[in-house]
Amino acid sequence: MESSLIKILIPAVLAFLIGILITPVVTHYLYKYKVWKRTGGKQALGGHEAVEFNKLKAADETKTPRMGGIVIWSSTLLTVLLLALLSSVFEDSIFSDLNFISRSQTWIPMATLITGAGLGFLNDFYDVTHKRNGVSLKTRILLISLLSGMIGWWFYSKLGVNTIGIPFDGALYVGWLIIPFFILMTNAMYASGVIDGIDGLSGGVFASIFLSYAGIALIQSQFNIAALSATIAGSILAFLWFNIPPARFWMTETGSMALTLTLAVIVFMTDSLGEGKGISLFFVVGFLLIVTVASNILQLTYRRLTGEKLFRIAPLHHHFEAIGWPSYKVTMRYWIISIFCAIFGIILAAIV
Repeated sequence: MESSLIKILIPAVLAFLIGILITPVVTHYLYKYKVWKRTGGKQALGGHEAVEFNKLKAADETKTPRMGGIVIWSSTLLTVLLLALLSSVFEDSIFSDLNFISRSQTWIPMATLITGAGLGFLNDFYDVTHKRNGVSLKTRILLISLLSGMIGWWFYSKLGVNTIGIPFDGALYVGWLIIPFFILMTNAMYASGVIDGIDGLSGGVFASIFLSYAGIALIQSQFNIAALSATIAGSILAFLWFNIPPARFWMTETGSMALTLTLAVIVFMTDSLGEGKGISLFFVVGFLLIVTVASNILQLTYRRLTGEKLFRIAPLHHHFEAIGWPSYKVTMRYWIISIFCAIFGIILAAIV
């Protein structure tokens, strides 16, 4: 167990340090090329102007750089490459034990991280250069559905995944329906990326979630997944170091898409594939992400049924800002809840 903890902790610390070191370079180029929106503001889910949101955030969008998520995925990739290089140069050493890239556990989430980062970067690029007209939501959903469909097919066809873990009651057989289920779950995870809306908020929440799944994977003896999850968490904490108010940059799609799509894969791989209950545990560990998506759905549904708004602004964290909570208070309280959920999720993983 001691060696397993070292395999998880050292890459996480290394990713954090690399993230801290590369951030000044990333920041330099983000400000040099003015990587922020030329025109602030956005439209609401129903297609109309988001008046309340624009009052709160529109001005900041024209002076805060986007693409801060580069710090997260680049420090993760640099950590992976460094450990892989060291393990190949110094064979039969501690570096061989620290190299957590494996075909059975981490190839798929790593490929998803890279793909999500690339798609998100493309969206951010168009968002900055085309006056807030990034890649359309329909196109993004289509691309995510195609990607998740291929991954879901691989899980079902190649890895034989056809069940969903049920707490205290074994597993539920779903057969080929595991493929559309994974597509739906991945899109839902992606939708939760809108939690990236207040300085420091998304970084704290995502760090807690990935650390929790590192613990869940450790309990399942999936040490490589645990190491990757912890490494991503270390990278997120490096990003968070510079994202606390006032934020040096925002995560935006290149970060949130990479994280949410990778999280969907890790959640899936800590379920029946790891003889665990990773999907069910997400309702605890990812509670705040679920609340974020649910508040958007409720807002849109309520408005279409009644013509009025249920919340001042959706998602919910902006509602709290709109009713007078300082942004730092919203962030701190979300952090507290996310840490509690993460710890509770690990405890449940040990007993279900």
